[in-house]
Amino acid sequence: MELSESVQRGLRTLANASVFDGTSFQALVDVSFWSLLSRQGDPAVLDQPELKHIDQILVKRAHTAAATFILEAVKHNADSSTLSSCLEELSFSAERTEIINGIYQTHKKELDSLLASIGRCPPRVNDVSWRLQYHMKNGHVDKVNEPFYSISLSTENEGALEDIDFTCTVEQLQDLVGKLKDAAKSVEKASQM
Repeated sequence: MELSESVQRGLRTLANASVFDGTSFQALVDVSFWSLLSRQGDPAVLDQPELKHIDQILVKRAHTAAATFILEAVKHNADSSTLSSCLEELSFSAERTEIINGIYQTHKKELDSLLASIGRCPPRVNDVSWRLQYHMKNGHVDKVNEPFYSISLSTENEGALEDIDFTCTVEQLQDLVGKLKDAAKSVEKASQM
């Protein structure tokens, strides 16, 4: 896993026992996992009584780094050994590595489902309507004399209907049709594998 310099800095701060003692470390790790798994949003990290005595900027930095690390681990489907080696490189003790690893393994399926649910499925095209129009003039040139197409795609996404309207020239329409044919062939080949 590749982590940015700011995430590595935040994790090194979390690994430092002089900044985060055992109780505050456990509290921050718990809050980091809980903030990702909670449907209600971020659980006010700064309001945790175990973290009140620590500089709030360091708490925020460590929380952000821990949450990012957790999500990266899920994204890369990291196993226990990968997680452990990555944390050891960041100066985590064996005990702290074991704590994070244990909580990660406990919630790995939930976190994986969370990442899988993020994003939007592309809309499905139900119908297409088109109309050929002709530009005779525009505001800049007296005579244009070009045909163009007005196209309307009726789409459905998770039960919601939406129309997508656009215009294109004959060349643009030919390019679009060619790309759609290539995409259809690619999908057909992929489905036969």
